[in-house]
Amino acid sequence: MQIVTCGQCGAKNRVDERAAQMRRAVCGQCGAPLSASGGATADTGRPLTVTDATFAREVLGAGDIPVLLDCWAAWCGPCRMIAPVLEELAAESAGRYRIAKLNVDDNKRTAAQFRIQSIPTLLIFKDGQLVDRLVGAQPKQVIASRLNAHL
Repeated sequence: MQIVTCGQCGAKNRVDERAAQMRRAVCGQCGAPLSASGGATADTGRPLTVTDATFAREVLGAGDIPVLLDCWAAWCGPCRMIAPVLEELAAESAGRYRIAKLNVDDNKRTAAQFRIQSIPTLLIFKDGQLVDRLVGAQPKQVIASRLNAHL
């Protein structure tokens, strides 16, 4: 048995190497596919769920790949309005950038660190640094333009 940490939610999973060869291993907590090297698969074409525990690794540790972090909450109407736009951008990314989502109600430490006072707030990181911030629901063209400026 091997212990693999999920890159999506940070849960630790026991993975039997023989069984993993026959079928694809998934996280027992969130259902994300687990890669052979540990963690979630790198480019799923969907936004990556980030927590306080995984923020540094998934966002700050992404290197020169820009990461757009959506700071949102389930009760927020504008957050729900831009969710399909972020899904589209993630599907179109082709590995050029990463889209990540941080639920501010469940991850107060990271939300406080970046002084999230209004949601949705979209933060763009590159090389481990915050390089851009958009507050409020924005059209897809505006989000894509700001993200592409950091490619």
